[in-house]
Amino acid sequence: MTETGAWVRVCAIEDIPLLGARVLERAGGDGIALFRPAPARVFALADRCPHRGGPLSQGIVSGDTVTCPLHGWNIGLDSGQACAPDVGCVRRYPVQLRDGEVWLSLLPLGQAAEEAAA
Repeated sequence: MTETGAWVRVCAIEDIPLLGARVLERAGGDGIALFRPAPARVFALADRCPHRGGPLSQGIVSGDTVTCPLHGWNIGLDSGQACAPDVGCVRRYPVQLRDGEVWLSLLPLGQAAEEAAA
């Protein structure tokens, strides 16, 4: 990994399978699942379903959602929100694509925006 300020280079986009995921393990915390629903789109969510903690990275990616492999909850990749009728939210992380490389801010999305504004 390479760091630039709050951003960390985590992998090449090709390292994430199309319609699949890759997990960035973190010491002392939940892993971060990187999802690639389309050739040039990547989303990052905590690798933990809000229902019972299932590993979202092992779920099925379809469109802009991932289905939890434990109980079938659908989670929006762009929002982290469980799709109705389920209720819950997964922590999201900001992602950037730079010249075929995936960069990630390890701050949760809301916190990253607050710090950028300060």
